[in-house]
Amino acid sequence: MRKDIIKRSSAKELVERVTQPFVVIERVPARVLRQAVERAMEKYFEDLGDDRLTHNLYELVLSEVEPPLLEAVLKHTLGNQSEAATMLGLNRGTLRKKMKQYALLE
Repeated sequence: MRKDIIKRSSAKELVERVTQPFVVIERVPARVLRQAVERAMEKYFEDLGDDRLTHNLYELVLSEVEPPLLEAVLKHTLGNQSEAATMLGLNRGTLRKKMKQYALLE
């Protein structure tokens, strides 16, 4: 019985230790990233000027943001596609498809 208590306690501590850094990581950069995107979009609309009508803005933004995002995550994971996919919340097949789409496969 005593071993079960120790094992559960140790597992709980391990989970807390492993997940705690991710909680901190998710909060701060998400806010900073959001602000950077807001500023970039404000600048884009300023530069757009009187031409208020633009087409395929969502597609344009994704095509500009996705490649450097994938590259940065792959660099961070030292090229480990499984880890990169997990970090991005994608399955590995989807990551590879996107890498192929943006000519990021070696």
